[in-house]
Amino acid sequence: MEKEKNPLLSPYLATLLGVVAAAFSSIFTKLAAAPPLAVAFYRLFLTVALISPFVVAQKDELRAVSRRDLALALLAGLFLALHFASWITSLSYTSIASSTVLVTMQPLFVLTGGYLLFREKVSPRGLVGAALALLGSAVIGWGDFRLGGQAFLGDVLAFAGAAFVAGYVLIGRSLRRRLSLLSYVFLVYGASAAVLLLANLAAGVPLYPYPPETWLWFFLLALVPTIGGHTVFNWALRYVKAAVVSVSNLGEPVGATILAYLIFHQVPALTQLLGGAVIIGGLALFILTSAREGENP
Repeated sequence: MEKEKNPLLSPYLATLLGVVAAAFSSIFTKLAAAPPLAVAFYRLFLTVALISPFVVAQKDELRAVSRRDLALALLAGLFLALHFASWITSLSYTSIASSTVLVTMQPLFVLTGGYLLFREKVSPRGLVGAALALLGSAVIGWGDFRLGGQAFLGDVLAFAGAAFVAGYVLIGRSLRRRLSLLSYVFLVYGASAAVLLLANLAAGVPLYPYPPETWLWFFLLALVPTIGGHTVFNWALRYVKAAVVSVSNLGEPVGATILAYLIFHQVPALTQLLGGAVIIGGLALFILTSAREGENP
């Protein structure tokens, strides 16, 4: 278990930096010329490859992991695999705006699960902030949601991705109290990569060849939104409530909108600008309220 009680970097600031990194996820995914399941697999596989040299020092802890914690880590890996498979596939059927907004609806599940499982309460003021951030997400995606056909399928897949990632976050909140960061992510990412490999093989998805640019996007998906995003979130779960990490992720559509403008020259609509402002205000209220309440376990 990690012995550090007072981290050098504020977990709230780290979470916000993780949101910035996670915002690149949909951009890199759209740029990768590969089937969704292949993108999901290589994202996790390359992440495991990148962190493996640093896990050597954790080998004694890994050997000492209880069967219960190992089973929970494998379950978290399954949820993460299902999240990536459903969300990345959704990008093939619906827009980045709709998909990103729906998949970041995870606080609906995490706030409920955090209370039922860990009795993690959120103050009325914090709930107002979370509600504002959710409202801002809905505003961003409202004009882009389309009912019927492939877009509806994509929206359903993205919302399913929100439910799966909520399970992953809640399990992580429990395990990170007992496991160090590297041990936890190695087990979870490894299990997730294994599940996605089996899914690719079962579906007959080709794992090669791909053009050099696609391998670059695979690598960047592992490095930026996974290590810089998900791994930072997992670090923060040692110090803050699951709800803080989950609600902060509502800032991802804002980052994705900005990046889409800079990279694809997609000019944001007025509703996207308005929704982004509401999200930022809601996140500021929620995170500042949480920080004042002193949440370190």
